[in-house]
Amino acid sequence: MAATKRIRPYKQPAGGWGALKALGEHLVEQGITIKGSKTLLRMNQPKGFDCPGCAWPDPKHTSSFEFCENGGKAVAWESTAERCTPAFFAEHTVSELEGWGDYELEMAGRLTHPMAYDAASDRYRPVSWDEAFATIGRHLAALPDPNMAEFYTSGRTSNEAAFLYQLFVREFGTNNFPDCSNMCHEATSVGLPLSIGVGKGTVLLEDFDKTDCIFIFGQNPGTNSPRMMTSLRNASRRGATIMSFNPFRERALERFQAPQDPIEMVTLSATPISSRLYQVRVGGDVAVIKGLMKVLVEADEGARAAGGTAILDWDFIREHTTGIDALIADLKAVDWASLERQSGLVRSEIEEAARAYMKAPRAIVVYGMGITQHRHGAQAVQQLANLCLLRGNIGREGAGICPVRGHSNVQGDRTVGITEIPAADFLARLGKRFGFTPPSAPGHNVVTALQAMARGEVRVFFGMGGNIVAAMPDWQVTRDAFRRLDLSVHVSTKLNRSHLVRGREALILPCLGRTELDVQATGPQSITVEDSMSMVHASLGLNAPASDDLKSEPAIVAGIARATLGARSVVPWEELVADYDRIRDAIEDVFPIFENYNERIRVPGGFHLVSTARERIWKTGSGKANFLIYEGIQEDPVQKDNDVLWLTSVRSHDQYNTTLYSMSDRYRGVYGQRDVVFLSATEIERLGFEPGDRVDIVAVNGDGIERRVRGYQLVAYSFPEGSCAAYYPETNPLVALDAHDPISFTPSYKGIPVRLVRAVADAA
Repeated sequence: MAATKRIRPYKQPAGGWGALKALGEHLVEQGITIKGSKTLLRMNQPKGFDCPGCAWPDPKHTSSFEFCENGGKAVAWESTAERCTPAFFAEHTVSELEGWGDYELEMAGRLTHPMAYDAASDRYRPVSWDEAFATIGRHLAALPDPNMAEFYTSGRTSNEAAFLYQLFVREFGTNNFPDCSNMCHEATSVGLPLSIGVGKGTVLLEDFDKTDCIFIFGQNPGTNSPRMMTSLRNASRRGATIMSFNPFRERALERFQAPQDPIEMVTLSATPISSRLYQVRVGGDVAVIKGLMKVLVEADEGARAAGGTAILDWDFIREHTTGIDALIADLKAVDWASLERQSGLVRSEIEEAARAYMKAPRAIVVYGMGITQHRHGAQAVQQLANLCLLRGNIGREGAGICPVRGHSNVQGDRTVGITEIPAADFLARLGKRFGFTPPSAPGHNVVTALQAMARGEVRVFFGMGGNIVAAMPDWQVTRDAFRRLDLSVHVSTKLNRSHLVRGREALILPCLGRTELDVQATGPQSITVEDSMSMVHASLGLNAPASDDLKSEPAIVAGIARATLGARSVVPWEELVADYDRIRDAIEDVFPIFENYNERIRVPGGFHLVSTARERIWKTGSGKANFLIYEGIQEDPVQKDNDVLWLTSVRSHDQYNTTLYSMSDRYRGVYGQRDVVFLSATEIERLGFEPGDRVDIVAVNGDGIERRVRGYQLVAYSFPEGSCAAYYPETNPLVALDAHDPISFTPSYKGIPVRLVRAVADAA
């Protein structure tokens, strides 16, 4: 929504009246004050729909208002009264739309018809679904090699749609599944299995009600998973210790006013959240984690030498782990001066946090993309697992490791087969169930897919949701690669940047949203999703579709499969799409963990996919949990130039992934603009600038290619020395495609070496 450009510190707590006011304004702006209010009452309810935003789980006993400010914004964004019709596309050329901002594009409203790009007029024109499917089938069937197509998946995609999608693509003949998780928590998916045998968290929501201590690394729950604030608030109020590590003093990590608490709302009071908030340097988390473990080991040795109680859980370590001696040796080898320099904290602060961890019988370690989106994100995740294992905090009630996933079903998509590196036993079960031989060669992830596209080895890109062009690093490489394609296709609910940076032919396929009624041959259908804590539950839309020409994602997959594979397909696509229970039966056949799938999703709250690590069953090569060593303390390459700052990209409070709900960021006091860079007043002065100056941000990549974003306003903010921050995805052009974790291929969005130089216009 329009706002005057200004910087004005926000002094209120997170949540509270500010959240209610903002949500009301968004409902009004989208023209759905009454409809939106009614819709919100069905969100995250047993017989309602799952929030289309974050993946935080629902409590077992839901209230009437089980939604947060940003979840409400996601519903308003999807349920908007605005429509992006064929008339809109007739009025605007693609070249014109390329000059629009991302916020303006999405504010055009819900897409209503399948659209095909017409090069002669430089416009999208309406086409029938049959025409769209035929175009896709023609291009895919003409490929000399199925691996010349890429099939991207967004975390919005349901289990049912994702399962059919991977089934079609594998019957087509490739494992090319670049997925949105490649850009966020892939470090968890590939790092944790080597440590504890499972690539997911080990806690349930009720563990937050029983824990004594919560450590939060690289996560801003007030913006990215606001419903988590209820769990943190409750833990704080009953006396649990909460230690937060973040470059920002995020408002929600300081204090929170619960909109559902009438006393806090009437008295304008708030609950303190963090017992301590440590402002760690960008890229300093591994140094902090190693420092914490070093304190634990030294304290344990001292206690045992004095005949006291051990600090480490040696019974757990001896029975359930391997590698402790190597870890202790590694921790002893690192010196405190290096830990302090890299972390930005002093030794006494790390020791203080470690003492809180020592005293807690049960502790939960929470982390977000501030950990995973670095050059060594997977190894950083493993160090957090080490921290848990030292005190036996995995497989214990009220304890565990808790990666906070982003989109509402990004974890579920992986569970039902969206992976570029499928396991042999999964492929065998899939092939047996449907009667074909799936391909076994590893496919592409997001980074390797783009590299293949840049080399001209890919001719077709199909995107199941998302806005990949904006989400990718190295925008020039990304956009050049997409424009070389023969065909680009996007299944979407709203117009976004990826529709404009297109192949020679391009299609936009409009789909149903999470809030909308999905009617197939046997009647209304529920879909299912898996949350951040492996709870699977049903979601049933209730609103009338934004257009009669929308199709569900499963129906779109089936239509493309029929047009591409024709009579050679062994899959009964119409039968499966007619009744989503049949899709779930097939999922159960292929994945035994979904036993009694259809029965269990009809139980309010759904069911839990058991985590073997939670049961202290270790599906690792050693048969035990592994202490894994990361030599050194650098999360990103060493930079010796004092003028180089480490930039972390962040989301604003009015944003979800690449979707902008407004141009403001209330909690950080930024209104009507996003072209700002946050750094301390000390750093601004040291670099010879003043607050309010305009600078260009120039990446320091060492490959001879200039990567620069221009005209950013300096905002003085409490921030660690040597560090700065700016908004995602606008700073993605600064991240080289090769700047990624070599294990998980996650781009290093949270650790970008940059210089600030005076903007030309500002200098003039």
